[in-house]
Amino acid sequence: MPPLDLAAAFPYRGAARSARSRKAAATLIRRLALLIAANAPVAAMPAVAATGDIAAYMHARVAEGDGAVAVAARDYARALAEDAGNTDLAVRSYRAAIRAGDMPLADRAAAMLAAQKAAPSDTILIALADAAHDGDRTAAAAALARFEDDRLRILAPPLRAWLALDSGGDPFAALARVPDEPVARRFAAETRALLLIATGRTGEGIAAVRALGGADDLAALDERVAAARLLIGQGKAADARVLLDDDDGQVALRVSPTRGAMPSFAFGASHLFTRVAADLATGESGPLTYTLLRAALRADPGNDRARLLLAGVLARDDALDAGLALLDEVPADSAYASVAATGRVQMLAAGGRDGAAQAALDRLSFAADAASGDLQRLADLNMQLDRPAAAAPLYARLVERAGARADWADWLQYGAALDGAGDWRKARSALEKAVEKGPDEPLALNYLGYALTLHKERMAAAQAMLEKAARLKPDDAAIADSLGWALYLRGQPARALPLVERAGTADPLNAEIGEHLGDLYWTTGRRFEARYAWTAARATASDAVATRLDDKILEGLR
Repeated sequence: MPPLDLAAAFPYRGAARSARSRKAAATLIRRLALLIAANAPVAAMPAVAATGDIAAYMHARVAEGDGAVAVAARDYARALAEDAGNTDLAVRSYRAAIRAGDMPLADRAAAMLAAQKAAPSDTILIALADAAHDGDRTAAAAALARFEDDRLRILAPPLRAWLALDSGGDPFAALARVPDEPVARRFAAETRALLLIATGRTGEGIAAVRALGGADDLAALDERVAAARLLIGQGKAADARVLLDDDDGQVALRVSPTRGAMPSFAFGASHLFTRVAADLATGESGPLTYTLLRAALRADPGNDRARLLLAGVLARDDALDAGLALLDEVPADSAYASVAATGRVQMLAAGGRDGAAQAALDRLSFAADAASGDLQRLADLNMQLDRPAAAAPLYARLVERAGARADWADWLQYGAALDGAGDWRKARSALEKAVEKGPDEPLALNYLGYALTLHKERMAAAQAMLEKAARLKPDDAAIADSLGWALYLRGQPARALPLVERAGTADPLNAEIGEHLGDLYWTTGRRFEARYAWTAARATASDAVATRLDDKILEGLR
């Protein structure tokens, strides 16, 4: 069974309890992709620049591949200066500038493309952000008019509503003209809820925000934070605090804004751009994701939620240093400061900089009364960096705080940390509690069943748990491997082999599954295939496991 993965999904917790909200978000993302073509292909790039600075162009291409976004933008600027009429080069320069945050270059490339009537549609977002930041309502209205026949038209009604509010008009009239699309209706409902609060209709607004979803719905939580900032700006901090809690006083991410916000076109546009980008960022990052986040920061430079998202997207796209630099911009008094600190650890670890990640994690500390969201992220990061002994007491505090509300996932992550730390007696008790709380949860059944199997305890009961998990989730590679290994240890290799073979096909890079497959092949007399499986497993194994596999490859299974 592969290691349990309950690490936080930057910047929100990615634990099992949010599976339903992730499924809903996936549906929304698919609809967004169809409506606005987030990953529309960029025009083909020239092999060489006919008259421009070829060396600068080639340097820029290399820098892009290395994730050096600032260097790429600088060299594209040099190439574009020598070949201003090259449309393909201008598009490439615009995209690189947006990624790097080189807004002067982005503006220059966009102006060139507009003059050639070749500007990408998302340049409208930058123009809108400029107008919002400058308070230029005339320019904002002109930019909005360009939405009419564009893929981004689903964003027009919310933006018109915020502009109407900013101009002293009726913002709700603008929301009455919404395209008959699920995504457009969702954005309109979210905007209406915030506008109710912005116009002083606090009770209606809070009810509307709550109706958007619970605190474990990541999109709804963003709306709650935005609403809380508006309420704080109106001097209604108590209402803001209540809004950030769900019925049990628990949230997926504890964000406590201390700075309020005034309702304005800049606030509304920046929030909407961030909201859309947050959905798109859960998939592959296309050009539109970057443009939305840069536009959000241009409209409202204090939007740390957008800053965190952009940092995560850059890091995931191999521009780790650029992402870390963005985290440096999050002030210590920001509502997202603790998220930025834990996000730094996660980004460094994901980028293979384990030493820096460990050092950053060691610098983190939270008070005894720290918010549960902070403790969750700290515990998850310790697990991600293979420090289960440090994670276990943090998970214990979370279970203790939750009391009777602690669910199967709470107990499972606590039990997994204890198991990893070598405290099997306490781990077994916690894992049994997880199964008691979630008797039909495949993840809990799989972990306890497999752990009991490895400890050679209650083997028949363990096999029954794994068989139940397999019935509940028949296509799960980890569960198939666990059940196969349990059967093998109980002397049934013929039944075990097809299960582990299936797991290996589904997850060929998993070293543990690969080692199990090799052991089974050897036991059933297929020695050549066994050594092949062990060799393949070695490619992704840890150093300790690789040493064990070397011995098996040389000597066979002893």
